[in-house]
Amino acid sequence: MSVTKLLLQRRFGPLFLTQSAGAFNDNVFKNAMVIMLAYQSTSEASGGFLVNGAAGLFILPFFLFSPIAGQIADKFDKGTVMRWVKASEILIMILGSIGFYLHSMVLLFLSLFLMGTHSTFFGPVKYSILPQHLKESELMAGNALVEMGTFMAILFGTILGGTLAAQSESTIIASWIMGIAIAGWIFSIYIPKAEASDPSLKISFNFGRDMRDLIAICRQREGIWNAVMGISWFWYFGATILAQIPNYSQHVLGSSNPNTTTVLLAVFSISVGVGAIISEKLSGGEIELGLVPVGALGMSIFAIDLAFLEVGRAAMAQINLPFLGIMNVEIPWRTMVDLAMVGVSSSLFIVPLYAYVQSRSDSQKRSRLIAGNNVFNAIFMVASAIVTMIFYKCGLSTVNIIAVTAVMNFVICTWLITLIPEFVMRFIVWLLASTVYRLKYEGRELIPSVGPALIVCNHASYIDWFIVTAACRRPVRYVMEQYFFEMPGLHLFAAANKNIPIVPAKVDAVLMEKSFELISEALNDGHLVCIFPEGQITYDGKLAPFKTGVNRILKTNDVPVYMLAINGLWGSYFSRLGGRAMSQTPTPSWRVISMIFKPFYKSEDEKDGTIANQLEAAMEQMCTDTKG
Repeated sequence: MSVTKLLLQRRFGPLFLTQSAGAFNDNVFKNAMVIMLAYQSTSEASGGFLVNGAAGLFILPFFLFSPIAGQIADKFDKGTVMRWVKASEILIMILGSIGFYLHSMVLLFLSLFLMGTHSTFFGPVKYSILPQHLKESELMAGNALVEMGTFMAILFGTILGGTLAAQSESTIIASWIMGIAIAGWIFSIYIPKAEASDPSLKISFNFGRDMRDLIAICRQREGIWNAVMGISWFWYFGATILAQIPNYSQHVLGSSNPNTTTVLLAVFSISVGVGAIISEKLSGGEIELGLVPVGALGMSIFAIDLAFLEVGRAAMAQINLPFLGIMNVEIPWRTMVDLAMVGVSSSLFIVPLYAYVQSRSDSQKRSRLIAGNNVFNAIFMVASAIVTMIFYKCGLSTVNIIAVTAVMNFVICTWLITLIPEFVMRFIVWLLASTVYRLKYEGRELIPSVGPALIVCNHASYIDWFIVTAACRRPVRYVMEQYFFEMPGLHLFAAANKNIPIVPAKVDAVLMEKSFELISEALNDGHLVCIFPEGQITYDGKLAPFKTGVNRILKTNDVPVYMLAINGLWGSYFSRLGGRAMSQTPTPSWRVISMIFKPFYKSEDEKDGTIANQLEAAMEQMCTDTKG
């Protein structure tokens, strides 16, 4: 389903409007307040200290209240929880309106803290409701629209907040923030029911124990834990970059016009929204983890360029938007391009990670998982505010902080990505599918989303395992020859993916026994394991006789078995057509690679031979490359 059609569905449209209204109000309130702080300060350091302090105060409730927020979201109907939360926003905005009217920083900072609390309770419901209302094939589109809606709301909230701050009319500010809060509550009325994930859950108020439980839920699967860390680092990076924009406008670009900050924040917000839609289009509706490394690299490259821009030599763009009250704002073109590309890259990084966490999590604990994710997001964002304030106190300038953050992003994202080999594999598959091959799938929805299963696949080329990775929405552990497992370069990747090396008994009987033990252990732990029972890559395109090892695996492990036929790779650069693989000059061919999944049910009839023989006979019917 296209993103436009999804917006018109009641199962998504009211949620989109509700969360967008909340993000809009956050930014009208927060930016009006932050811009006033930045431009009333007497120095770059004092402005940076107050602005980053306000950002940290908004995030603090995510750390304090996420455990109970996740429990409430799992215990009760999520639509009802959303309406409770949006009603509370109206009360908070009444307090904020009084703060603006009295020019009371105490009331304004208190209101900011309470808005953070409001967002703390809304976040777990917002993300955990998506898998209940959307199909798995719609999760990328749903998350992309949530990201786009959030940052479009940031855009318009930024513009409106800046405009209201410039006018300093407390009555007008109060009218806007109250009106938006009421509109958000009205939208929430139309959100459909989303049944409680765990209605028997008992709400606990033991902060220490509840926090340990959230961390345990986040660590339930290694891939999810690493994705949570990736999302949390993203928020450190984003919070740091965004918090520096007011100072960047005033002290780097030398602008005394508050609208300069508004324009830069608008550029970033639009680009994140555009990037979210681009990520959905590039993924083709799949949860495409291959986009994550692309986004991480772009975030660092363009942030570095933003920091090293020589403003005095840069070509300037003059921004005139009279209908928004923005006139004669001069900003270097390169600054806007860099900031825009940081935004686009950020979406390529974050949208697949959110979809990944939603799709791989236990439905009964999903809200608490999102709440746990929010705790780590909060820790990283509060750390961003603290570290940035320390940097300012140590004498670093705004551009220094941006440059250091960009370098940190490159190092940390590289480390995180290497911890999840699936990211690298998905990136290679995505690159191949975007430049050389066209991948088609049939029956892959049969593969269970959780629990053990064995995939039996024909061996057509040296990149079969990348193709299998593309076809399976879950991480796959491969049984592979020890020679390839130990190959320099490949070994690090194979070991990180926890592939299982194997050799014939005549080569090393002890290692072979250990291999079968590891296969059983992986299946007992609920993993998806793939074997190539031919034991070699085909030399003639035909299916080679299956080794008997598959008999032993299935006699020892009673798990579902799925046959996967890869058709179209025989004759490619990576196959052995002509004798040796990868010996010809590669040429783009847009070769169509089809992957067909079918369940296998063994026969107890002795006339059908062993399990290996049954599998081979069934696979012969599926592998069309063998017909030539």
